[in-house]
Amino acid sequence: MRRVAVTQFKFDPPNTSPSTPWTSEFQDARVTIELGTSPRLVGGTTFSTKSAIDQNQVKLLIQAAVHSIEETRKLLMKWRRQGQSLSDIYLYGITESAKAIGELWFDDKLDFLNITIALSHLHQIMEELSPEFLAEGHPGSKELSLLLMAEPGSQHGLGLFMLSEFFRQAGWRVTLAMPQDMAEFKRIFLSDWFDAAVLSLPTDRYIDSVAKAVAELRKATTNPHLKLYVGGPMAHISPELLNWPGTVLLYTDARQTVRLVTQAMDVSQHEPVQISRNTRSRSCVEELGQINTM
Repeated sequence: MRRVAVTQFKFDPPNTSPSTPWTSEFQDARVTIELGTSPRLVGGTTFSTKSAIDQNQVKLLIQAAVHSIEETRKLLMKWRRQGQSLSDIYLYGITESAKAIGELWFDDKLDFLNITIALSHLHQIMEELSPEFLAEGHPGSKELSLLLMAEPGSQHGLGLFMLSEFFRQAGWRVTLAMPQDMAEFKRIFLSDWFDAAVLSLPTDRYIDSVAKAVAELRKATTNPHLKLYVGGPMAHISPELLNWPGTVLLYTDARQTVRLVTQAMDVSQHEPVQISRNTRSRSCVEELGQINTM
């Protein structure tokens, strides 16, 4: 199984204590991370079994992720010992940290280097925890096939990788693709039989190109009953730009997305299918670059 490449960075552990604001040691200017309140995350700085992961915990995870992979690992293991499931850590710890990191960048409080360091550490930790995370699930026996694909040239695959883990945990066979250009995007889309496809659009750079390609590719795909979904940051920023015929727009988190897509497949399985899934073509899947077949 081929894995998405993750650049690793190592820095000395921080000298700051969890009770003090964190200051970046990797920039000329002193930068203090300040997070706003979130209605989804409530609680104190520490938590007991089954309590929520709050904004203070999110801040600690950002600190750890920027400083070193060791500090990131240490903090998440502490959360595990305190009773947090990996699913909750992913959804309310890592996801919220990634969102906050993006906000810090937009506010010029964190530079691109430190963003890359932090997201790489979070990604690497999820790869390390993958066997344990998958063991938490209750996979079904449907053996459904899913394509998860980012827009061409996407730089960060943290969110898409997390989504792939939730689908794998639910028993899906997942192909995770990070195409470099539109030509590769089209090749991957037609490379195999997929029961469903989820396209992630973090920016508006390729919206028109992807929309045009999807309209053409849906007619050429091996599975004429392919369920097609569109999501990513642009689904929240400009959903009106993703209102494409034959697609479903996703606003949901990873766990809810898996539930929604799986339920749609349960319904469609009662509909007549004229083409056998045995006609799948797998000849060129392993030869395509930047694909992670789960």
